[in-house]
Amino acid sequence: MTKENKGGSCWQITFAAAETYPETLSNFIDEYFTTSALDYQDNGKEVLSAYADINFNEADFKQAAQNQGISLPPYQKTLLESSNWLKDYVIKFAPVEVADFLIYGIHEKSQPQTNKIPLQIYAATAFGSEHPTTKGCLEALCWLYHQKNFIPQNILDMGTGSGILALGAAKLLGKNSRITAVDIDDEAVIVTLQNAATNHEEDHIQAFSGDGYKTPAVSQNAPYDLIFSNILARPLIEMAPALFQALRQGGYCILSGFVEEQKDWVITAHEQQGLKLVKCNIINNWCTAVMEKE
Repeated sequence: MTKENKGGSCWQITFAAAETYPETLSNFIDEYFTTSALDYQDNGKEVLSAYADINFNEADFKQAAQNQGISLPPYQKTLLESSNWLKDYVIKFAPVEVADFLIYGIHEKSQPQTNKIPLQIYAATAFGSEHPTTKGCLEALCWLYHQKNFIPQNILDMGTGSGILALGAAKLLGKNSRITAVDIDDEAVIVTLQNAATNHEEDHIQAFSGDGYKTPAVSQNAPYDLIFSNILARPLIEMAPALFQALRQGGYCILSGFVEEQKDWVITAHEQQGLKLVKCNIINNWCTAVMEKE
């Protein structure tokens, strides 16, 4: 699997525009590349792009697709020369409404008109803003708030990425919320803090670089009323005992980053710790589970 090099040049792999890409292709790209983006042309067609380290092995990429029975559409490979490509090559995504929120990029000259809660995200690292797992987590947050009248004050965003879930919680829950955001990637922490400041939520969001629940700030700020964990199936399963310990009695966790065929594994791992499944939604084969510590 290739990894992106945030600090230097990279390869951009752009696939031929399509009315919609097969789900199997989209899932493969999400899994093979750490960073990918889905953009839209004026005619409504989708354009899928992926970003790879300067040492990208094209033969390995094609073989991996063949091994999974994936038929790759035509694509163009372009070298993006930069000292920091994430900052220099900004993906300009269209504003998107998700549950109570309107998400838009910093490239917008003004805030789009909306009666929803606006979240302005640094676009170069907002690749996940329209991903089904992001949508699922934000929808689950709003469901807990509106349907369960659940107003958590102490929140953990594990694997925060661009900080979009932390921001959503801060905006929805108000001035009494305290959010601890953690990511193993230093760049993600920088961007989360930048996005917090852009959205005037820097007083409510603290971001730390660290190794999951081993991060000192995570244990110092526990127990949590609500934990977001939008990562991948295997680390979700491995972290289940630590999540249970960090969650207070009566608290909820929102889990995502796994596909439908992995659902039983992830949910069972958390049920074995003592959590109860409350709700599970599926968007384009990606699952979001809400679980409670009774």
